[in-house]
Amino acid sequence: MLPVDFAQCGENPLVYKVHPQDHVSASTGPMPFETRAGVPVLSGETSGHGPPIVLLHGLTASRRYVLLGSRMLERRGHRLVAYDARGHGESSPAPDPGAYEYGDLVSDLARVLDHLDIERAVLAGSSMGAATAMALALRHPERVAALVQITPAYAAAGEGEAWGDSLADGLERDGVDGFLAAYHPAIGERWREVVMSFTRQRLERNRHLEAVAHALRVVPRSRAFDSLEDLQGVEMPTLVVGSRDESDPGHPLVVAEAYVERLPDAELVIEKEGEAPIAWRGAQVSRAIADFLQRRL
Repeated sequence: MLPVDFAQCGENPLVYKVHPQDHVSASTGPMPFETRAGVPVLSGETSGHGPPIVLLHGLTASRRYVLLGSRMLERRGHRLVAYDARGHGESSPAPDPGAYEYGDLVSDLARVLDHLDIERAVLAGSSMGAATAMALALRHPERVAALVQITPAYAAAGEGEAWGDSLADGLERDGVDGFLAAYHPAIGERWREVVMSFTRQRLERNRHLEAVAHALRVVPRSRAFDSLEDLQGVEMPTLVVGSRDESDPGHPLVVAEAYVERLPDAELVIEKEGEAPIAWRGAQVSRAIADFLQRRL
């Protein structure tokens, strides 16, 4: 089966679009792995050869929802490592319902690096994954060659907790349908059907929905770092992939801009007015990452 990418063209809905040019032979296709040292067991895969890029997905998603099936970075000479966060995708739930804090997620990321004997890597994370990558960069900068922050989110203490609780309640009550019934993103009608369909697909890839509900209660209450001013101490090159509020209000553009203002060595990319977010288009975000790394590393 050829890999797929999500594509948005003009007014067309977000759909799976097959890219034959992205085909990689079975001999170089993804190789699965599981971390067995420590708990929970984390499920992931590696593919390609070259300097490693570790992909970290967002809350309620799984490892396929960073590059959305694009294989461009492999063709550009990188080794990709993608894994499901604890309780997400095919990874095991945390041993305790409260063990979904960023400290736990950072420890998991370090376990993945150690499991694969990776001393230093580019970390490319989306939303929750972006915060996890940033937290590791602040704690262990020697392990991070560069950062890619895809639609970063940052909320003051107390913000987002009621939202997470409401979605968790819906998920526990009636599964994916219950989550969607409680999910009311403040977006225009142009994007609503796209977002709701995308959200359903993303949720249905999770094997342990009860664990995702636990994460929804804990992650919004956790802090990856103390304040935005901490970003001034991050010295490695950083690409920030922002999105406009009309299509993705959950990841405000002002946050991406605040990151770039504070990070000593950062660049911001964003879609043109009226287009779908770059983060929704695997080939586009892959190209942005590849071009950035070619220039900066």
